[in-house]
This record gives sequence, C-alpha cells and structure tokens, in this order.
Amino acid sequence: MIRGWFAALLTLLAPAALAGDWPELKLVSEHPIEGMRGGNLSGLAACRGALWGVSDRDDDRLYRFDATPAVWAAETVEFVPPPVPESGLPWGLQARNQAAALVRGGALDYEGVTCDQAGNLYLVSEAHAAVLQLPLDGEPNWLKIDPAMVRQARASGMLLHFNALFEGLAINPAGDRLWLAAERERRGLVAIERRQSVWNCGHSCVLLSEAGVERQPAQMPRPRKRPRDFSDLVHYQGKLFTLERNAYRICRRDTGSGAVERCWSFATEALTDARRYDQPFGLAEALVIDDEGAWIGLDNNNAHRADGELRPIVWRFKAPDGGWSAKP
Repeated sequence: MIRGWFAALLTLLAPAALAGDWPELKLVSEHPIEGMRGGNLSGLAACRGALWGVSDRDDDRLYRFDATPAVWAAETVEFVPPPVPESGLPWGLQARNQAAALVRGGALDYEGVTCDQAGNLYLVSEAHAAVLQLPLDGEPNWLKIDPAMVRQARASGMLLHFNALFEGLAINPAGDRLWLAAERERRGLVAIERRQSVWNCGHSCVLLSEAGVERQPAQMPRPRKRPRDFSDLVHYQGKLFTLERNAYRICRRDTGSGAVERCWSFATEALTDARRYDQPFGLAEALVIDDEGAWIGLDNNNAHRADGELRPIVWRFKAPDGGWSAKP
C-alpha cells in the first residue's frame, strides 16, 4: 500500500520535475539507411553483436545493420509470423487497424524491438497489442500474455485510441520481465512477468498512466502543445529509458514505478535548419542506450527533410557527462 501511494505521488510530481531545462546531448554522427523495403524505421535493438531495426510497414522481416560506415546498408532477415492470438482489444479498434493496413501495408504494425541476453528478439505489434518472439533457435511465436494486461491498461485510460497503442517494449537481461510503453492519450507503462509459459501481471500490470499536454521545445518552428507521448522504451543497467518524441528528450525512469529520475534533450541537434521536416510533431521512434551513448532512429514517413534527405536516419549521440546513471 505504501509503495503504491509513493509511486502515485512521484507520478503526480513528474510533470513539475520536467518543467525545467534538460542537459543537451551532443550529436556524434548521423547515418542514412539504404535498403529498407518499407522505409519507416520504427524500432532499434542491439542484439547478437549488431544493431537490428524494424519497420511498421513490413510484417515478415527485420533488418540487420552494419553500424560502421557513414551510410548503413540494411540486410534483410525474413521470417514467417504465425497467426496472431486474441489480445482483448475491442472489435472497433481491430477493424480500424485492418482498414489502415489495406491502405499503407503492415498489418502487424511493428513499433518496437528488443533483445534479451540469450539473443532472443521480441517485436511489439501495435495493431494487436501482442509480442512476437524470434528465438535464437526455433520458430517465431507469439508470447502467451494474460488478457488481464490489456484490460488493466484500458481501465487506466491507455489503449483506447486508434494508432495510439503500444509503441515500444523492453526486456530484462534474464528474459522474464517485459515492459511495454503505451504511446499517447493516455501514455503509460505496463509490466508483465513470465511464469512458466504465460506472461501475466502479478499484483498489477500498470506502472504509470499519464494524460495531459506539453509544449514542444523552443527550437521547434511554431512550437505548440502536444499530448505527452512515448515512442520507444529501453531497459539499461536496471533502469527504463523512454524516448519522448514530441518533447525531443530521453528520460531515465524507475523500473518499478515508471517515475522520472532524469532527462536529456536532443532538440538542439535534431532541429537544426537542415534536419527539420515539414511535420508538426517529432519523428524519433527508435532508441538504443549503451555505455558510450544513444542511437536514435527516425520514422520520417517517407518525407523529405529540409536538406532533401529522404532515407530513414539514425543519429548517434554521445553519453551525457557522468554517464546515464548520473544524478541531477
């Protein structure tokens, strides 16, 4: 009871804590990507000695990147996903997802990818609120997730709107605890644990559910208030890191409550004149954190940026002074 009350208090205080300035991350390099069939880079993960990416337009493949050259070549790795299990999403949301897939492609709408220490990859399907495992050995399989997860998330105000479901996922190294990030209106974090063959909620799935709007950074042309959002999620050194697209920042959070501990901005480097897109919202959708820095990938929706670049882009940022574990 006391722990739950304390977590709720931290959540209420979080918007106030985020009201100030954040240290700016320094850009080291940027990398256009060649060879992604569907474009639309929507997730990144470091796994099996390489960087891997997914597109929300490709249901049957992910991409392996060589991160050494200036321009990355996407090596296609194909797989056959089995039929998607029932997740508990209402019929209306499922019907809208099916209709959108007919127009744009990507019926599964992969919005994030992560990896455990054994080398198993996990992809989150926004359209179905489901998680696909690509094991190091064996066939792809959908995790058996207790439907209580979706029920609890919806009861907390998440997963209610089309194209605003799960946008990222993270897993602990042991591969037995998984976190999912709900995108917006309301954004939030849920956690599930593996018990034998089923992933369930334990005491509660919902760690954080947060509504409200926030003004975009001053570097944004015509900044305006946008719904608070999450666009990716990473587990690193016992912490969660959220990519917050419209705020142009990365935040470190507690794994048990989702409470904010510290944030870093990448707005100054991302919003130079040459790097701007003619879009009223942020496009950063993919995140990897490591000791040396962060990889941030853009889902540019096949749009040109100001300098004419059309390809998906990944930025490399230097780790902040003192590292990602530094206190404010």
